[in-house]
Amino acid sequence: MSRPRPVTASLTHWQLSPPALVDENAPGKPEPLVLREALREYALPPATRQVKRPETIRSALMWLERHSLSVHALSKVRNVRLGLDALTLNLDGGAAAATTIARKRSVFYNALQYAVDLEELASNPIGKVKAWKPPKVREVVDRRVVVNPVQARELLTAVTYVGRLDRGRHLRGFFACLYFGGLRPAEALGLRKQDCRLPETGWGRLVLAKSKPQANKRWTDSGQAHDDRGLKHRAEDEGRPVPIPPELVAILREHLDEFGAHEDGRLFRTSRGGVISIGTYCETWKAARLLALTPEQQVSPLAARPYDLRHAAVSLWLNAGVAAPDVAERAGHGVDVLLRVYAKCIDGGVEVANRRIEDALAA
Repeated sequence: MSRPRPVTASLTHWQLSPPALVDENAPGKPEPLVLREALREYALPPATRQVKRPETIRSALMWLERHSLSVHALSKVRNVRLGLDALTLNLDGGAAAATTIARKRSVFYNALQYAVDLEELASNPIGKVKAWKPPKVREVVDRRVVVNPVQARELLTAVTYVGRLDRGRHLRGFFACLYFGGLRPAEALGLRKQDCRLPETGWGRLVLAKSKPQANKRWTDSGQAHDDRGLKHRAEDEGRPVPIPPELVAILREHLDEFGAHEDGRLFRTSRGGVISIGTYCETWKAARLLALTPEQQVSPLAARPYDLRHAAVSLWLNAGVAAPDVAERAGHGVDVLLRVYAKCIDGGVEVANRRIEDALAA
């Protein structure tokens, strides 16, 4: 059974951010750091719920059970506002990022909605909080991250020179799937030989069926760092067909010739057959950028993350004139989301608008 991790010294700043939705005036309140450890290391992770608890942890959890606000108390706007305000803070009391606030608000909202479904609350009280607005989250792709085809190929070549034990050459096909196929990294990690149609000439086809997102293994259903999931925005067993150009077909054929496939069919894996971690492929990508890009480009947002290869793929398709519904199907997006997220990556809009304004001024 997994053992809880010790609380590190770096978390001592959390004392600046008191817990919310508890009775602050209740006697015997544990230190915030102890409450955090009790929840995150013992009470919440499935793998550690049955682990023997130190006396300080048992006492902290008993205090929480006695002095947490009741669900019915969350029908009051004031109490919900306290919870929302807490979401805006980091452990050290500083302001959290907009994406962090949005993610945590979504979790809070769904927890309250679950209480509504259980008829513990008449309606979701978050809707009653009028004076609190989440910060705006940037949803559009910054076109500065998008590489052109020449840059993409130079980066893929640079990848092959990175690392020991053929790690870079092994990952070339992984990164190529992101650029030429528009796959998400987790989809590429789940790609299997049986999902691939790779003819000797012409276009090929991938039928994506699995995704392997990474999370802390203490929180996954399987107890592993990578859960075996269906595709994003798809039913559990629904696949997504992705036509792939001859260049990617050739790269994947070369990959299979050199590295073969794992016994479960996966193309990309560690030397021991495990799932490649985010840290591993991001470290490889970082090294490849240093080899392929100029010093000015290295300090720019250009292809800063492997995911930016997917952004480059979708931007290329849209600018090539491929119909938005077809692009959305290949990328696994909804059309409305696609056009909103990639609006700034579509060329020609500014130039056309400028010409129209210039023509109007000259009339």
